[in-house]
This record gives sequence, C-alpha cells and structure tokens, in this order.
Amino acid sequence: MNRKSFIAVFILLLFSNCAQARITIEITEGTEGTAPVAVVPFAWQGVGPVPMDMASVIEANLKRSGRFSALAREQMLSKPASSIDVNFKDWRLLGIDHIVIGKIQSTSKDQFLVQVQLVDVLREKQLAGFSYPVHRNSMRMLSHQISDVIYEKLTGEKGAFNTRIAYITSSGGKQPTYQLFVADADGYNAQSIMTTKDPVMSPAWSSDGRYLAYVSFENRRSQIFIQEILTGKRERISRFAGINGAPAWSPDGRRMAMTLSHKGNPDIYVYDIASKRFTQLTKNTAIDTEPSWSPDSSQILFTSDRGGKPQLYKMPALGGTPVRVTYEGDYNARGVYSPDGRYIAMVHGRDKRYRIAVLDLQTEQLNILTDGSLDESPSFAPNGRIVLYATARGNTGVLSAVSVDGRSQHRLVSSDGDVREPAWSPYNQ
Repeated sequence: MNRKSFIAVFILLLFSNCAQARITIEITEGTEGTAPVAVVPFAWQGVGPVPMDMASVIEANLKRSGRFSALAREQMLSKPASSIDVNFKDWRLLGIDHIVIGKIQSTSKDQFLVQVQLVDVLREKQLAGFSYPVHRNSMRMLSHQISDVIYEKLTGEKGAFNTRIAYITSSGGKQPTYQLFVADADGYNAQSIMTTKDPVMSPAWSSDGRYLAYVSFENRRSQIFIQEILTGKRERISRFAGINGAPAWSPDGRRMAMTLSHKGNPDIYVYDIASKRFTQLTKNTAIDTEPSWSPDSSQILFTSDRGGKPQLYKMPALGGTPVRVTYEGDYNARGVYSPDGRYIAMVHGRDKRYRIAVLDLQTEQLNILTDGSLDESPSFAPNGRIVLYATARGNTGVLSAVSVDGRSQHRLVSSDGDVREPAWSPYNQ
C-alpha cells in the first residue's frame, strides 16, 4: 500500500457514516468448549409484576463472555429459589455444572432485597451467596455487578460486565447530526453526552472513567476536547493548524498522546495534563499517528508508514528510537495493548481486506480474529478477554466483539443506522 492509499484508508476508517440507534446484542458464534450453566428466573416476593428480570441480564452477560453456555428456561425441570430446594440429580441429568438461583423481595416503594446463590451441581454445595438492597433504577447495574461476582468465582478472572462503552453515531443524511454516546457494556442505558452538526471521532476514556477525550471538527477545524461525563463540562486542549487527532490517555492518568501536524507532518506528541505542555516524540517525514500506551505507561505504540507501508512501531514514552513491532501483511494499524500487556489488537490489512487481529507478544504469533472486509477501531475490555470493534453489516455500520482466542463473537446491533468508533471504559472507580 502506497502513502496515498494509506491516507485514503485512514480517512475512510475515521469518517465512515454512523447513526443513532438503540443497541441490542446478537450472539453470532461461540458455544464450543463453553461451561454449561443455568440461571433460574428469580422468585418474586411482592405485589404486581416483577420489577425486572435480573436473571435474564445475568444469563446474557455470561453467554456474551464466551466462557459459558446457558440452559434455556423451557428446558429446566424445576425452578428453585433456594439451594435447599435444588434437585441435583435433575440438573446433572441436564448436563449443568453450576446454577444461579435467587429471589427478589419488595421491602418498600421502589426498594428491594435481592438474594442470590451460586451452586455447584457436581459437588452439591453452594459456592457463593449474597444479599443486596437495591433501588428499582439500579437493578440492571446490580445485575451486572452480580454477573461480575459469578464470573470471577467460576473463572478466577475479573469480570467486565459493570463497565461502559463509548461510541459515535450520525443521522440525518446529507447534513448529519453527530452524537457521542456512553452506554452500559451490553448496550443498554445509552446516553448522549454530546450532540453536534460537526463531525466527532476518536473517543478515549480517562484512566478513572470520569472523562472522555475526543476530536471535534467545530468551525471546520479539528480540535481535541476533554469532557467530564457527569457534568458535560469540557475543555479544549489542542487546536493547532492542521491535524489534531487520535487522543489517547496514559493509564497513569497524567498524560495524553495524540497526533499533531502543525509543524508540517503528522507526528506523535504527548500532552502533560498538569502542566498543559506538549512534547514532540517523533520527527520523521513519514505519517506517524494513532498512538496507544502500554499498561505501565512507559511505551507508546503508534502507526507509521516510515517503512513504506503502514505498520506498528513502539518507542519510550519519554522519547527515544522507534522499534518496529509488526511485519505480517500489507497494513497493520490502530494498535492497542491488552490491559495485561500480553497482546496487541490491531487492524490487519491483506488483499484489500481489513480485519481485527491480535499479536501475542509472548509467542510472537499473529492471529486474525474476524472475517470482515472493513473492520476497525479495536478496543479491549478492561479484563482483556474481549475485543470490541466496528464493522459493516451490508451497508450499515455495527459494533461487534470477539474473544481474544476468536472462539466467541457477538454483535451489538443498531436498529436505526450505523454506529462507529467504540471505546471500552476502564473499570468503574
């Protein structure tokens, strides 16, 4: 791929049309090798209909992780609400390893007590039991928190269900309206934190999850802003001539890397949050863009065509000589480290197809995870198990996710249009 083509693809990936929509999840692949669980509908102790089907949220979370398969409710031989009511023989007959059971009790207006038990069917013992008071408006959040507890108990790994995603949409045809959304990790509770007629791109979370950085083309000029999610207060940090793009927060929360071209060529810069000072890291005639930080904030990964084709390079965050990281394929870009630093997810191009791949830094093996033709914007879940990305479904942009081993995939479907540039939040603090 020549320099002109690199720029064209880069622009195409950044400015793909998008549209607002409610997001729902479709499991597209992933049952082989999963552990069988059953999430029994929680018993309801109150007047009127149950305020929320928390069990269905927990079940969907476990299935979406790619680690579990869930027994359909119509196949359950019984629906116990307590471990003392469990007929272990029946559940073993159904091939279930673990069951989740619980009850929801009304305690006052809009206030409830949720009791949950995780039971090991094979050993016929309770693995965990907990009780939570909850307000009606917080029941979905509690469902995610319970899912995280169950996931960690069964896998030994921290769950990432009670986290958030950010993404960008546009709607309105020739004169679109752009919106920056924040939603739960399963796509629910989407809230627009910014609406504008100017293009918006490249959302990036701060390490504490309180802020989003993004690029806005207000007054037909790229500018980088930081916006507090809760209050909507924002600050413009960069509006140099030329490109102001690809902001990336350091994991330690002290700095932000970005691409600036006010000196004539796109280079990597680091902005110090406290001092508000910029430091130029790369000085090359090539295009250097899309910086990303290592988990310890010591290294910066970036895309460069200095070798003739777009590839990933890394360099010390305080400056130094860049080292090439990728060699396979004609195009490797938009690289991001996994939270544990073992993997780098990227857009991997070969034969004019752009797919999501993961480089295992321990084995130096590159694994292609997706099968699209224009997959882009990979973002790791904070536990490193899932990669969220944008892709095309026909003429519509959607968000999809794939496990790092490629065995599980699901799609976050928008019913009303395209969605682009996802970013997965860190753990809530």
